[in-house]
Amino acid sequence: MFEESMLEPPGGPVPDMLGAPAEPALRLSARRVAAFAALVGSAALFDPDSGLPDHSADEALEMLRELEVLKSAACAAQARLAAGFDHVVRSDRAARGVPAERQGQGVAAQLAIARRESPHRGKRHLGLGKILVTEMPHTLRALSQGVLDEWGATLLARETACLALDDRRRIDEDMCSDLVRVDGLGPRALAARAQQLAQALDPHSVVARAAKAESERRVTSRPAPDTMVNVTALLPVAAGVSVVAALSQEAERCRASGDRRSRGQIMADTLVERVTGRPARAPVDLEIQLVMTDRTLFQGDAEPALLNGYGVVPAQWARSLVGCTFIPGSSGVVVDGDADGDDGDVGGEPPGAPDAPPGDKAARVWLRRLYTAPGSGELMAMDSRARAFPTLMKKFITTRDATCRTPWCDAPIRHIDHVVAFAAGGATSTDNGQGLCEACNYDKEAEGWSEETVSEAEAGRHAVVTTRPGGPATTSVAPPLPGTPVNGLPADLVLDITPRHGRRRGAA
Repeated sequence: MFEESMLEPPGGPVPDMLGAPAEPALRLSARRVAAFAALVGSAALFDPDSGLPDHSADEALEMLRELEVLKSAACAAQARLAAGFDHVVRSDRAARGVPAERQGQGVAAQLAIARRESPHRGKRHLGLGKILVTEMPHTLRALSQGVLDEWGATLLARETACLALDDRRRIDEDMCSDLVRVDGLGPRALAARAQQLAQALDPHSVVARAAKAESERRVTSRPAPDTMVNVTALLPVAAGVSVVAALSQEAERCRASGDRRSRGQIMADTLVERVTGRPARAPVDLEIQLVMTDRTLFQGDAEPALLNGYGVVPAQWARSLVGCTFIPGSSGVVVDGDADGDDGDVGGEPPGAPDAPPGDKAARVWLRRLYTAPGSGELMAMDSRARAFPTLMKKFITTRDATCRTPWCDAPIRHIDHVVAFAAGGATSTDNGQGLCEACNYDKEAEGWSEETVSEAEAGRHAVVTTRPGGPATTSVAPPLPGTPVNGLPADLVLDITPRHGRRRGAA
């Protein structure tokens, strides 16, 4: 509960964002921060009937501004704490003789858990904190006083990353020593100003950075709502501009010839056609891993299905996709892989299916069915005595876990990992396996980390408890699959970050 005594200041003025004296300073503690967060979060600022019962409209705008400053100040405090935590951990490990290359292992992942974000973002936050504290003090001050937000500080750090330390400090001083210079700049203007100064100070490093960036070109995809997907290409600027220009020209040509599709639809269809070499609407041969109940597939139930690599899809959409090869009333529509790990045949024409009309090329769809246990929705288990996970077991775990199992990390699965290491007696089984991204799999090897599975009877779904040094244990539970009961699951099984000391695992 919040008490005003928690915020009694010991003295010492803190300047506001432009240098004027402000209210006395506070000695921060986790308890005081939590109390103030509770005060701000629970304040009754708006009432649907009376509007702003305790404030005028002008006061509401002023409070909005000050809360925005507070957010930036909190980001600056987190940057300092991240750099300090990293320094303490590294110093302790160095004193104990830990090799230099392992002194920082797992630090970013611990920070990520504390910030409730993915390990990838934790590494970015740690890097930003160390840069601001040790190399860009003026930018840190601008962040502390609300002139810059965290993204603005990140842009300045990013655009000066290719420079020598002295040049980076010169840009830091030039842009942020006088806070009026950056006050009011948007992200694009801020980045452009930093780029201009960086190119003037060291044009060769900027060229080298561009060459390195070109080597990192890639194509990625992310699920989008309504059974759509975002396909993103990171390309050199000349190539990217030419791609958009070519698609735009084709759209204009088609529209001029009477095509009734929108400009965006034509560009999207043209992209698919030129990449795949087939019309955008042409059937595509593919293997799909659908997790769906028999009620959804055969009885028209509305329960959604799970498409591996995408996420939850509507039942009717899933039935339509399977309908490429499914003929009602037929049997043996698909042939599953062999249970011993051999893929075997995973597709084929249904018995008695009529031939496709001449000239009509139908898609061939291989459907790999994954069944769930009645009542719990748990995927059926498979075991193996091998150290490496067999192909079907990998697919099983990937489908069950969907994305990296580390809390707040939604990166794609890259490694199928033993929860308890094989060398420590861990079995090669679905119960002792989990899907992790590459970074999280390496992080778990850090000093003082351990993992164990929670029994199905206790968790209801596959769960892994991870213990990290200096922090509470976290419990990662596999996401619910089609067939999992909506009611009756304990609410705290979604994510449990309560310290396990002195309490039953899974208890509220």
